[in-house]
Amino acid sequence: MDVVSELLADVRARGAVFRRTTMRPPWALRMAGGAPLTLATMLRGRAWIVPDRHEPVAVGTGDVALVRGDVPYAVADDPSTTPSLVVTSADYCPSARGVEYAPGPARTCGTPDEGAAVLLSGAFERRGELSERLLRALPPVLVVPAGPSPSVESVAEEVAEERPGQQVVLDRLLDLMLVSALRGWFDTPGADVPAWCRAPADPVAGAALRLLHDAPAHPWTVAALAGGVGVSRAALARRFTAAVGEPPMTYLTGWRIALAADLLRRTDDTVATIARKVGYANAFALSVAFKRLRGVRPGDHRASRPAQWRAG
Repeated sequence: MDVVSELLADVRARGAVFRRTTMRPPWALRMAGGAPLTLATMLRGRAWIVPDRHEPVAVGTGDVALVRGDVPYAVADDPSTTPSLVVTSADYCPSARGVEYAPGPARTCGTPDEGAAVLLSGAFERRGELSERLLRALPPVLVVPAGPSPSVESVAEEVAEERPGQQVVLDRLLDLMLVSALRGWFDTPGADVPAWCRAPADPVAGAALRLLHDAPAHPWTVAALAGGVGVSRAALARRFTAAVGEPPMTYLTGWRIALAADLLRRTDDTVATIARKVGYANAFALSVAFKRLRGVRPGDHRASRPAQWRAG
């Protein structure tokens, strides 16, 4: 399994929140759902993502925007339009200037026509549904240009009416929508993607990454890793650092801590158990490394998770 596939293997929405909203200028919505990651696309018209402390980003018809949950933002017809409503995860059809309210399916607000913009948005509600390393790799707002994406079309059709088993279908469609958007980002020439996303294409660095990801708890050294790949230590260090952006052992430490962070969020395993799973001898050793990289102890990281993100 390649590095990106391993990160995306943990993507699994549960209870994804979707809405399709019809709007007429001027309109602006302050988004405050609290989700770790939100995806939005314009089925018709154009919009702007206006994040706090960052430049506004345009979203055209068919583009897919990914917005990290730690980035307060608004969605508007124009960056200068003042938001008229704060939208939470419970507000499917808010009543505000420019936002059409009309009775209909629970996830649809208004009836589209040629003069209206139509926004489709979906959100991952629980942080444990996404890899911590994946979230950290994303920019505050990422807009992937329009391209072939059957997931977007399928979501638009699904939210148009109530159907049996709809939540399960929407959960899987949100997963697919995210994966499709990320692949579009990775494939965009010149895109500022993390180096490790493209490193698997390098025969030396890619082989080393696969070894580290297949057995993160193994007591790796540069010499052992080089032997596993079939090159010298110097060649491995040079090729790996050039392709991934950091030395092999630095990457391994970051990967182990990322795995530990995910396990702390998703499970109730003890810190000692998690330490052994990711390659540390005991809870103390993991705690030292975790505090150095994340600035908090493993127990504090676990304690910070909201109730809806806890295991079970």
